[in-house]
Amino acid sequence: MNALAIPFAAYEHVAVFTVAESDAVNAAIPGAHTKNLFLKDNGGAFWLVTVPSEARVDLKALPAAIGSKRVSFGKAEDMSRLLGIAPGSVTPLAAINAEPDSITVVLDETLAAAETVNVHPLRNTGTLGLSGAAILDLLRHWGHAPLVAPIPMQA
Repeated sequence: MNALAIPFAAYEHVAVFTVAESDAVNAAIPGAHTKNLFLKDNGGAFWLVTVPSEARVDLKALPAAIGSKRVSFGKAEDMSRLLGIAPGSVTPLAAINAEPDSITVVLDETLAAAETVNVHPLRNTGTLGLSGAAILDLLRHWGHAPLVAPIPMQA
């Protein structure tokens, strides 16, 4: 990110594996916090959907919002193969390890517009804060075509 002149803030912390575990860590880090859904649709396409950490995604309405077919959670083996990461360390920045067109990265529209979005730096013992626009720029730099969408939430 330094080479691309993308400003960011870096934070080190204890390992966090769930949004609930990250709540205590997040309190000391300014900006929007995230959670990530690694999904596979019934057509075989993989998706990485990044939403605000407090969001409860409506998985039945999600496919229509992102232009997909019915989705289910992807397997850890596929995550490792495509993104080079394990569950608990999921981040849109893992797209650096993915071949273009092997996965579609989706950023919720509120995060895309946010001044500071906090994501893991490929491990769950750190957090990087950067703008939503910078995340999109990085994804494009790595050959991906990120999708910005209004992710449907449960009531």
